[in-house]
Amino acid sequence: MASKFLSGNEAFAEGIRLARPQVVAAYPITPQTTVVERLAEMAEDKSLDCEFIHVESEHSALSCAMGASAGGVRTFTATSSQGLLYMAECLYYASGGRFPIVMMNANRSTALPWNIYGDQRDSLSQLDCGWIQVYAGSAQEALDLALMSYRIAEDKNVSLPIMVNLDGFILTHTYEQVDIPTAEQADKFLPEFETDNKFDFDEPKNMAFSAGPEYNYAFKIKHHNAMINSSAVIKKAEGEFYEIFGRKYTGLIEEYKTDDAEYIIITLGSIGGLCFEAADKFREKGIKAGVIRIRYMRPFPREEICAAVKNAKAVGVLEKDISFGNEGTVFTNVNSALQSLDRHIPSYNFIGGLGGKSILPSDIEEIFNKIILGTEGPASTDRINFIGTEVQA
Repeated sequence: MASKFLSGNEAFAEGIRLARPQVVAAYPITPQTTVVERLAEMAEDKSLDCEFIHVESEHSALSCAMGASAGGVRTFTATSSQGLLYMAECLYYASGGRFPIVMMNANRSTALPWNIYGDQRDSLSQLDCGWIQVYAGSAQEALDLALMSYRIAEDKNVSLPIMVNLDGFILTHTYEQVDIPTAEQADKFLPEFETDNKFDFDEPKNMAFSAGPEYNYAFKIKHHNAMINSSAVIKKAEGEFYEIFGRKYTGLIEEYKTDDAEYIIITLGSIGGLCFEAADKFREKGIKAGVIRIRYMRPFPREEICAAVKNAKAVGVLEKDISFGNEGTVFTNVNSALQSLDRHIPSYNFIGGLGGKSILPSDIEEIFNKIILGTEGPASTDRINFIGTEVQA
């Protein structure tokens, strides 16, 4: 196993190289572009034996990936922001067609105003398209997810596409030391691609067909059940990953000092590390603070979140997203899960980082202070809080 100093994008490209896709459909968009650039270099120097296809748009990139998957080969593509939105039609085709495509999305704000910096409004806007969605917290996790995603997507109990999300620039272009597995390790973990969901002259089948109300409904239920099944497959894949590579992941969520935590921040993506540091500072003051980093937004970790907040007096949901006219999308999902508890836990929504605006350590400390105040003082904490609003549009 080698160790290299890589950006999140480069680390992810290394993971894809080890997964050996036979087709890479590439279209550039900032801040995703360096992923497909690295893969193009690998295809050129033959360290990745694949058909590298330059397409004319993001819509074509995912259409190409679907065609390749239907042809019976492992495939990859990548996008970001407006590119993901341009793919929106194809996202539903890919998941409804049960094609186990892996796609990397570099989280970036959506227009207008035009902006190339990172928030999570692009991917969170597509939660209902039927893809598994996972959010990396580091470059190492990004590389590992490239391998694990194929293992999960291609499981016959799942057979769904996976969108791996990396925070734009904050993770995609930030460098850290990354351990790169050997090809032998990767091959031991990830078997060669096999699927029955393909064109086959010996066993012809109808694919991408129309279905009326009765049968359409049945397909949607099967799709939902496959998404639910993926939770157990994720945990199994992570267990086998740990046995081979020695790195341990924790399923749909990552918990940080939640066993006895009374005040918990729930978030997703690379901001989790900053939240861990803030929790440590409050622990030094004798305040039982903790953090939940959501790793998978689909399937959503309802039971895991409810178990992790068992001792909480209050929770704050920090996200880089807003559903205009309502609240943050992550907050909506978390609050839905909390309704199944046998007691009420006050929850507060904190929205920041829109358009790539920095979320500072002081902002996270203020979030902890606000949720503490909401339980120990007067009801002075608003349900929705915008952080870092000193500059007004």
